[in-house]
Amino acid sequence: MSYQAAIDQLYAKVPELYTAAGTPQRKFSLGEVRVLLEALGNPQKRFRTILIAGTNGKGSTAATLASVLTASGVRTGLYTSPHLTRVNERIRIDGAEIADTDFGGLYFEVDAAAQRQVREGALPQLPSFFEVLTAQALLHFARSRVEMAVLEVGMGGRLDATNVVDPQLSIITDIAYDHMEWLGSTLGAIAREKAGILRRGGVLITLPQDREVNEALGEVETQLGVRIVDASVYLPSPGDTAAKAYLVEALGAPIRVDSPLKGPHQHRNLALAMAAAVELATLTGRGITPATIEAGIRQTRWPGRMERIRRGAVEWVLDVAHNPAGAQALRAALQDDLRGSQPRTLVFSCLRDKSVHEMSSILFPLFDRVIVAPIHSARATALPDLLAAAAAVGVAAEPAESVVQALAMAEESTANGIAVVCGSVYLAGEARSLLLAETERQ
Repeated sequence: MSYQAAIDQLYAKVPELYTAAGTPQRKFSLGEVRVLLEALGNPQKRFRTILIAGTNGKGSTAATLASVLTASGVRTGLYTSPHLTRVNERIRIDGAEIADTDFGGLYFEVDAAAQRQVREGALPQLPSFFEVLTAQALLHFARSRVEMAVLEVGMGGRLDATNVVDPQLSIITDIAYDHMEWLGSTLGAIAREKAGILRRGGVLITLPQDREVNEALGEVETQLGVRIVDASVYLPSPGDTAAKAYLVEALGAPIRVDSPLKGPHQHRNLALAMAAAVELATLTGRGITPATIEAGIRQTRWPGRMERIRRGAVEWVLDVAHNPAGAQALRAALQDDLRGSQPRTLVFSCLRDKSVHEMSSILFPLFDRVIVAPIHSARATALPDLLAAAAAVGVAAEPAESVVQALAMAEESTANGIAVVCGSVYLAGEARSLLLAETERQ
């Protein structure tokens, strides 16, 4: 069976998470994931793991930590979600995406095992899109003999498919309101779901957050006897927060933090990755040194996060900010870019389960022109709703019939200015592919 057949079958599993109205309908069970993995030989038991949960910053933290481990000579798997362009991006070893042939073969192997388990009554239903991908990743890592796998939790933590592993470390990034239909309506409830990745007597790396989040994590810490590592010591000093690079001390030596991931919000993600690297150096005695931490940070590749693409006279900025906390972080990161009189255009779209009215109030008034675009998702916010959200904050947004048209509209009015694309991973990914393809043709 071909790679494309695997992709087609995998994507056919996506709608089962929601009803036609976009409300949750699937019940998740780690027991079902464990049954599937047992049928596949329990690949998750053949390497060490690090689990990363949170609302924002998980991917950046995971990518940075994986880069540090690779730079330190550790054969490292990285599993992240969602992807920008191709699903293969989610499964990497030492920075390299899984090959199409490996992806296709693993998909049909996992699917055959799942079909057999359903026929025999061991599973009540076929696994979801994310559960299948997680099984594929764990199999790929085991067979490729990775030493350490950095796993980004897909959603929540307690019932996420990645939570079947026994992590050497757990990391919790910044927690905010998102996926409330699944995780709860308060920050405390969301934090408790995220804290489901913690193990009795384990290690948690995190940073001080909202009081309600801190209290919830503290309760779980006490219940499980978790040791908490505060990554605050790896944040830049107040005088360095605006600097392109800054110094911190780790493993007894100064480290120059010079990451391609820009914006002040990335300082927290970098601090978490550094704290994890230092902890791993202490626990495992592997080749993690100040020099390899510095190199790994510098060599991190994680597109779609304040990513800049110059095309003609327009400076494009692509960002996957897709909830109010992400929008606030993006607004802060864009402060210098949006000063002055140069043209400023926003291309925006989002999923309908996101807080479109809150995101629009944070971002839309910053721009001279706002263009809303349709995205390829059954959960996309309809254009009339995007226009209504803009009107509610006093902005007369313009609709585009496609992302292609939205980019063309933005380009024609943003000469010698900045055009920002954000609101959805789907939007940022499609825009990135289009802009890079056009840039290569020039």
